[in-house]
Amino acid sequence: MVSIQTLSDADRRVLARWALSCAERVLPQFDADAAAHAEIRDAVNRTRAYSAGQSSAGEEIKKRLVAVKAAKAATTPAGAAAARAVGQAAAVAHMGAHALGASAYAAKAVSLAHPGRPEAVHDEVRWQIAELTDREREALHRLPPLGTDESGPLGEGLLSRGVLGSVIRQIQAAIDEKSWPMTVRGIESRDGSAPAFPAT
Repeated sequence: MVSIQTLSDADRRVLARWALSCAERVLPQFDADAAAHAEIRDAVNRTRAYSAGQSSAGEEIKKRLVAVKAAKAATTPAGAAAARAVGQAAAVAHMGAHALGASAYAAKAVSLAHPGRPEAVHDEVRWQIAELTDREREALHRLPPLGTDESGPLGEGLLSRGVLGSVIRQIQAAIDEKSWPMTVRGIESRDGSAPAFPAT
């Protein structure tokens, strides 16, 4: 039985664009050797090709862990998170829920690069939500809420904790708003201030 977190191939191709946009914004944080940089660039190019309909899910699934392995070569925690964001974007070809993983790791990279500045994470999440097209929002809306379905990355695992979980919950709350496009009310607290993100 196919997981609800997989989504259709059409939805996955749509979400790959947004996931990659989130990941590419933090790629300047990635510093590693030339081989790791080449692996990350290849993952970016493959994800872009998949999104454009120029490769198959099967081809991408075989290579989806390349960027995750390249993250081990990062010289900083922020760089490792940026590489993992690319890895999650590349994995969208396998399961659509990884798009939220890409956005969450991108925000985590920002958090690690700017310790003590939660507004930087808040601004990044705002950007991610504003970057969503209506079609991408519709695809994300088909995913189950974080922690309610164990048949994919949105289960009670790594993506449900810390900054990662907080970011995904904020995005899922925002795309649930009836007034889309929105003013990002879903990621603000009741007094209008930025939410407090957990320590990384």
